[in-house]
Amino acid sequence: MARPSLRLLVHWPKIGRHADDCVGHPMTALDTDAVRAAYRRWAAIYDKAFGSVSAAGRREAVARVNQLPGTRVLEAGVGTGLALPHYSREKRITGIDLSPEMLARARERVTALNLTNIEALLERDAEDTGLPDGSFDIAAAIFVASVVPHPRRLIAEMRRVVRPSGHILFVNHFVAERGPRLWVERALAPASRTLGWHPDFRMDALLTAEDRAQAELAPVWPGGLFTLVTLRN
Repeated sequence: MARPSLRLLVHWPKIGRHADDCVGHPMTALDTDAVRAAYRRWAAIYDKAFGSVSAAGRREAVARVNQLPGTRVLEAGVGTGLALPHYSREKRITGIDLSPEMLARARERVTALNLTNIEALLERDAEDTGLPDGSFDIAAAIFVASVVPHPRRLIAEMRRVVRPSGHILFVNHFVAERGPRLWVERALAPASRTLGWHPDFRMDALLTAEDRAQAELAPVWPGGLFTLVTLRN
């Protein structure tokens, strides 16, 4: 079989009419149906397939949450609940996710481990949660920003539901700025709908220049593949 040309594999960022939604966003767009379908496929094997490689980023994010003031925590994109056992018992956690299959596994984990500080696990869209304004002290999105269709809407919604002076955290993979990893990530971009996330996800698809200037950025193992982003609301 002939190998596809690099020209066909690489998808460059698209700038559309709605700049806030499209800045640096890959051409292979996701939508909620694509995300649901992808994580319906992933649910049964997600922990084994991604649990190890994402473990350090998850631990770093939760450790940061545990250090911050306030008890009311929203975890957007809670998935199968891999992060839930690591929260301090003083933190009161509400988890949301678009995938009912992933949430079912999160609920099993909560029951099996008797995680009494998990207050709710809800099927909600992280870009439009329907939760009250200012109802949380902290919101964390762990490996979620490159999954949602409109990352700027995600951060706007997290700002809405977190009280003033609260904190917003992201841990995510962002596309390399140069080198071999950049080419691999761009080559994988056409598979975004199947994967359920964007391999070529750019930081400026999520953060404005002002946000990035104010954010605390910390590289996360392995080898800085992930980045922990902390913002004051």
